[in-house]
Amino acid sequence: MKSFINVQDIGPLEKALAEAFEIKNDRYKYQHLGRNKTLMMIFFNNSLRTRLSTQKAAMNLGMNVIVLDVNAGAWKLETERGVIMNGDKSEHLLEAIPVMGCYCDLIGVRSFAGLTDREYDYAETVLNQFIRYSGKPVFAMETATVHPLQAFADLITVEEYKGQGRPKVVLTWAPHCRALPQAVPNSFAQWMNAADVDLVITHPEGYELDPQFVGSARVEYDQRKALEGADFVYAKNWSNPGVTNPADYGKITCEDMSWTIDTEHMSWTNNGKFMHCLPVRRGLIVTDDVIESPNSIVIPEAANREISCSVVLKRMLEA
Repeated sequence: MKSFINVQDIGPLEKALAEAFEIKNDRYKYQHLGRNKTLMMIFFNNSLRTRLSTQKAAMNLGMNVIVLDVNAGAWKLETERGVIMNGDKSEHLLEAIPVMGCYCDLIGVRSFAGLTDREYDYAETVLNQFIRYSGKPVFAMETATVHPLQAFADLITVEEYKGQGRPKVVLTWAPHCRALPQAVPNSFAQWMNAADVDLVITHPEGYELDPQFVGSARVEYDQRKALEGADFVYAKNWSNPGVTNPADYGKITCEDMSWTIDTEHMSWTNNGKFMHCLPVRRGLIVTDDVIESPNSIVIPEAANREISCSVVLKRMLEA
């Protein structure tokens, strides 16, 4: 595996899940694979779970780890071509990337959407420059449009808690005070579409995700109807994706607090499990009583980030 961005990169999900549970049972089984290998983690944006889980997974596999925070302790990087660099950016990404590649064997990149230019964001401009110019295998630690490590961990969690039968999984929009990217819901929808689940996506009108990620999922604008009988409720905010109105891209066009997941919402489900990628804004996305309830699995979900990343790094080391 030379890159990891979308669900197709991981291959058959049954095999990937089996590998995940094998690693979860013995996290150091493949420690020999990373001996004398170096992972470079490059952060253009803040991180807690991704930083910690990826570093832990790499160490479990015996790797050395270099962490670079681009906006803290490194030169500010220019990402656009054809510009006159007379501002506060001292180095161009096109020189920085091959230099980074000289010092490592694998590269993880975290670079969020700017939410001002949909075409630029959905072209994955920054990530693709790393793939093209680094000369090393590259994986996404959340990009402008996807967060596959999170989605893989979400799938592992659903597999652990689903019980018998084909589970109903609901991805529901929830309000937020800031404009957030669509990366997490995009990847969650993509991975659940590839899995054996009944996926329903619910959100206010105008918040339609890109069709390439919605896939075969059922879209329901009535949140109550969507949540009825749900086995899993995945709450997540995203800013307007600009699918129905490109001028709205990246904006907050709905602030309806009735979408916040509370005990009443969960009462409509089939004793559903509550999921969220974290960090979560309590009182906006979810109420205290829901996220602190026995049916909240956000902590096991976060713990599975170490496992999803371990599988990905293992595959890349074996390539």
